[in-house]
Amino acid sequence: MNTVWIVDDDRSIRWVLEKALGREDIPHRSFTSASEALLALEDEAQPPKVLVSDIRMPGESGLDLLQKVKARHPQLPVIIMTAYSDLESAVAAFQGGAFEYLPKPFDVDQAVALVRRAIDQSAHQVGADLDTSLAPEILGQAPSMQEVFRAIGRLSQSHATVLINGESGTGKELVARALHRHSPRRDAPFIAINTAAIPRDLLESELFGHERGAFTGAATQRRGRFEQAEGGTLFLDEIGDMPPELQTRLLRVLSDGHFYRVGGHQPIKANVRVIAATHQNLEDRVRQGLFREDLFHRLNVIRLRLPALRERREDIPILVRHFLQRSAQDLGVEPKRISEAALKYLQALPFQGNVRQLENLCHWLTVMAPGQTVEVADLPPEMRDQPNIETPVSWTDALGVEADRLIATHPNEVFDRLTREFERTLIRRALAATGGRRIDAAQLLGIGRNTITRKIQELGMDDDRGGEESESAG
Repeated sequence: MNTVWIVDDDRSIRWVLEKALGREDIPHRSFTSASEALLALEDEAQPPKVLVSDIRMPGESGLDLLQKVKARHPQLPVIIMTAYSDLESAVAAFQGGAFEYLPKPFDVDQAVALVRRAIDQSAHQVGADLDTSLAPEILGQAPSMQEVFRAIGRLSQSHATVLINGESGTGKELVARALHRHSPRRDAPFIAINTAAIPRDLLESELFGHERGAFTGAATQRRGRFEQAEGGTLFLDEIGDMPPELQTRLLRVLSDGHFYRVGGHQPIKANVRVIAATHQNLEDRVRQGLFREDLFHRLNVIRLRLPALRERREDIPILVRHFLQRSAQDLGVEPKRISEAALKYLQALPFQGNVRQLENLCHWLTVMAPGQTVEVADLPPEMRDQPNIETPVSWTDALGVEADRLIATHPNEVFDRLTREFERTLIRRALAATGGRRIDAAQLLGIGRNTITRKIQELGMDDDRGGEESESAG
C-alpha cells in the first residue's frame, strides 16, 4: 500500500517530494488534482496513512479535498501545503482538521520529518479511536491496570463490598463508577460522597438523613445518601477520615442492613452496595486506633489497588492523547499534538498528582501552548524546571531527558554543556577508581596522559582532589 499520497498540480513540487520520500524508502503515490485523488480514494480498499496536498489547485482546492477526506476518514493525517503563507489559509487548514500547515518554499528534510510524524500518529490511531463518546471510561495498557480491568470484569455479577486503595488522583471514583456500571445494580442510582469534605457534625445527617425537628434547622424530613442509593451503589470516598462515632454507625449498617435517620425511631432497610476508597493505609490507622478493626474487615471484602501514574509510565502517551482530544472537544478547538520528545520528558516526571494532574496539564496545554504540536518548551515552567525528575531505566534515556530540559531552558548551549559534563563525569570516575593517578585514569578511559591533563585544565578540574593527588603522583 502507498503510505503517502501527494496531491499538487505543480510537477516540480511532486518531483521533489517523490525523490525525498524515495530516499527514505517511504512508499508514495502522486496526483495532479483533488478530484483525481478522491477517485483513487473510492477505488482503494485502504486509504493512505498520510495525505500531503497543495491548498490552491485548478478545480477543487486542497481545503475541499481536506473536508471530503476528513468526512470519510477522520483519523487520516492531512498536511496542507501552500505558497500563500497567510493567516486565513493557516486558520482554514487547522479548522478543517489538518495535521499540519507547510508553507512553501519548504526545507525538504523538514517536510520529510513532518511526514514521518504524521505516519507515527497514523500508526498510533490504528484501532484506537480517541473520540470521547466511544472511549472507555478508564484507559490503561500497563499490566497493573490490566489487573484492575480483570477485577472489574470478575466482579460484574457481584454485589460484594469493595475497598479501593490508591493515591489521590489515581481514579478511584472512576473505578467505583465502572464497578457500578458493570454490576447487576447498573440501572439503580450511583451516589458518591467524600466523607473528608463534609463537616463531621453534618456528615451523619448527610449519610443517614434526619427527621423533622431532629436538630435546630431541621425544618423538614431529609433522605440521606443511603436512601438515595436504594438498590444501587453508595461510594464512600476517603473513608479513612471518617469520624469514630460514624464508623460505628456504618458498621451497624454493614452488619445488619438497617439504619436510623437522625432523630428517627423506625429502622430503615438499606439495600445498597457499598464501595469505599482511601489514599491512606487503613491497617496503619487500625494499629494507631484511628479506624475500627471490625469495620475495616467489613469493608475489606474485595480489595483493589490502583497504581500511581509513575508505576504505569507506559500509559502516559495514550492518556495524554486522550486528554488533549477531550479538552479540545470541550473547548471547541482543534486537538493539539505532542512530540515524542515531550512525551518522553513527561514519562520521566514524578506526577505526584497522578492522572488528575496529567489531565489538568493537558487542559492547560490546549489553552496555552502556542502551536499545534506541543514541545518540551511549551510545558509549564514548573515542569520544565522540575528538579526531581526520576531517573529513567537507562542512561541514554536520562541523557535524553536532560537534553530536552536544556533545549527548553538553555538553547544554543546544549551541546557544550552536555559535552563538558560528560567529560567531567568520566574523568572524575576514572580518577576515583585509580586514587587520583592520572596515567592510570587515562589508561582506563582509553586516552593519552596529555589528553587527560589538557581536559582537566579545560574543565577547571585542577582544584579537585583527584587533580592535586595526580600532580604529586606524576
